Amino acid sequence: MQLSSSSIGRKILMAVTGQVMILFALVHLIGNTTIFGWLHGGINAYAEHLHALPPLVWAFRLFMLAAVSIHIWFGIQLTIENSGGRPQQYAVKSTQKATFASENMIWSGLLILAFIVYHLLHFTMKLIPGMVLTTDPEGTVNVFTMVVSSFQNVFVCAIYAGGMVALFLHLTHGIQSSSQTLGCSNNRTLPVIIKAGTLVALAFLVGYLTIPLSIFAGFLKG
Repeated sequence: MQLSSSSIGRKILMAVTGQVMILFALVHLIGNTTIFGWLHGGINAYAEHLHALPPLVWAFRLFMLAAVSIHIWFGIQLTIENSGGRPQQYAVKSTQKATFASENMIWSGLLILAFIVYHLLHFTMKLIPGMVLTTDPEGTVNVFTMVVSSFQNVFVCAIYAGGMVALFLHLTHGIQSSSQTLGCSNNRTLPVIIKAGTLVALAFLVGYLTIPLSIFAGFLKG
């Protein structure tokens, strides 16, 4: 409770939940790349393994929901506090250390939230039209066909590309910021962390976009 009542406490909670979500994004990306067939049975086998553990999956979903909710709630609070901390704007705005990503964290975060909602409606609830849903005799959905048929649509690809660009922008500053908040950086190591954060964000961007672009270009076919 003391963490949530102070500005530094809220920043610590945001940093920790942010690191949790980065780890999830990495695991999720590794799982998604099974569509290229490096796992025996590909992405269908990966999905089958996940659905074989429903209690664990639901416990993890609730944990991630709590982490995302905490991150969003305190992110909005800190943004409001920062914007209200100066009743009058400075005559000259200093942008020496500011970047486009750092000044628009709230907007990139909200775009990511909108994308997550779309992604859940798309592949989890299967409410977005345009995908091909085929099942085996046991009623199991062919995930490979579902994903491939979805990303053959240019508009779906554009939505996912926009979501990943927002993630890239959010991470380029978020990794640096969370490291500073948790005391993992100083004047000597900060430039290294900034570069490393940008590289990690770029790796996520390329990794996640490789799948829809490979399908849209025809390299992966259902």
